[in-house]
Amino acid sequence: MQIPAHLLFPLASSFAYVFAMLFFKRSGDWKVGVWRTAFLSNLTIGAAFAAFWFLGGSGQPASMLWQPLIVAVLFVAGQVFGFLALHYGDVSVGTPVMGLKIVLVALGSALMLPDPVPLRWWIAAMLSTLAILMLSRGESRRRHHVGLTITTAALAAASFALFDVLVQKWTPAWGVGRFLPLMFGMVSALSFAFVPFFHAPLRAIPCAAWGWLTGGCLLLALQSAIFVYAVGVFGDATVMNIVYSVRGLWSVIIVWLVGHWFANEEQTLATSVLRSRLVGAALMLAAIAIAVLH
Repeated sequence: MQIPAHLLFPLASSFAYVFAMLFFKRSGDWKVGVWRTAFLSNLTIGAAFAAFWFLGGSGQPASMLWQPLIVAVLFVAGQVFGFLALHYGDVSVGTPVMGLKIVLVALGSALMLPDPVPLRWWIAAMLSTLAILMLSRGESRRRHHVGLTITTAALAAASFALFDVLVQKWTPAWGVGRFLPLMFGMVSALSFAFVPFFHAPLRAIPCAAWGWLTGGCLLLALQSAIFVYAVGVFGDATVMNIVYSVRGLWSVIIVWLVGHWFANEEQTLATSVLRSRLVGAALMLAAIAIAVLH
């Protein structure tokens, strides 16, 4: 059995993602808000990808700039829906539900990319969907807004799924050092549309929140750089996402073990709920094994 080395990229990215979400969840205790969080995180991601310009690339004519623009819009949409899921619900519900992205990436790849999606990837994607159903079970406490969390997380998954497919489709012609910096530069520019929705200016963010907010922004930028670079360079978007879905397992384990470090309340959920989520995470891990071990 051999696991391709490039699949270590989504594995590392999945781990960083969960900690980023915990940092953002903690900063939310100071009412930072979805819009200010998304704005600052997208500016940080744009700055991180600017360094990719030195990787070079052939580029494309200005008439083709609609391609990075469409991908940028999809990323911003996914980011907003993802933060809304985080704002309204539990990390260990919202994060695993975004695993629905796996099935959507497989479908998008089959429709839009030339390489066929192997049967075992479809099986793994379906198994991941079953895992999502288990992971989404929870107590019907109003303050956790389970239904709204699942809806916004699923919309985030759909946006990011199409984002991944188009990154794989369009990056080779541009070169990774041209398409990614341009696209994430557009993400930063589009994020200024969030400013009118701020409930208070950035300077009003409490000092105590800035450490958590900065940590979340940096970790999210790191995981984005790792994952998107891997998709742009190596392709393989479907299997990349199957491996990336291990963040569902990380989210349950990390919340269970160290959630108190972030004042996370999900440890207080009933044992049956956490057990159900852990079973779902195990199913998702099995899906990853089916996809990558051969």
